Amino acid sequence: MAESRPTLPSLGLSPLSPVASRADLVAESIRSAILAGRIRPGDTLVERRLAAELGVSKTPVREALIMLAAGGLVVLTPSRGTSVRLLDGHDLRKIQEVRLLLEPWAVAATTRLGLDDAVERARAALARSAAHLDTVDHGELSMANRDFHRALYAGCGNEFVVASLDGVRDLAALAAVSLLWPHWPTWREEHVEHERILKAVEAGDAESAQRLTRQHIELSGQRAADVVGAV
Repeated sequence: MAESRPTLPSLGLSPLSPVASRADLVAESIRSAILAGRIRPGDTLVERRLAAELGVSKTPVREALIMLAAGGLVVLTPSRGTSVRLLDGHDLRKIQEVRLLLEPWAVAATTRLGLDDAVERARAALARSAAHLDTVDHGELSMANRDFHRALYAGCGNEFVVASLDGVRDLAALAAVSLLWPHWPTWREEHVEHERILKAVEAGDAESAQRLTRQHIELSGQRAADVVGAV
């Protein structure tokens, strides 16, 4: 006779509905539109319109906007509703501070661990970027650059560092597509910088990977700051 197991007390949690996973999909769709430049900084995000275009109810849209607000990509205000964040010089400085503190170390740590899948993801992202250098699709370039950086820092072995960098990666991509590239087309220079970083990672040269990553972030921050000061 099988031994009966004691019944565990309820934690008072309700079963998850399909809407929970749908909100993630809605958030990713809105995020992609923002980082592709189809929805611009300062634009108001109307739940009813978003729900109609995505073919969902307003509930997952509302949840998705809350998720995006938690990451800083959109801003929720009681008086003005929801809008895409407008980045200024102070925002750029804060984003760069986080990246300079954490990302060079993370890329070096990934290099030391010698993770083949991290290199493969970075190489694939770099190939996507190369495919759009001539067509100048800012959206595709932005997403490819974002994925390149994440591939190399996400393998560092420290989930707290990864979470911190994830928190600013969308804002860094937004800065590129909304502030930098419309005034200063630097994607070719950035692509070359990415190639150099990846070569160092592939060679297992953690010190060079860290140095090149730091230089790349410093250059990107300076370019964006120059544009903000000029417009």
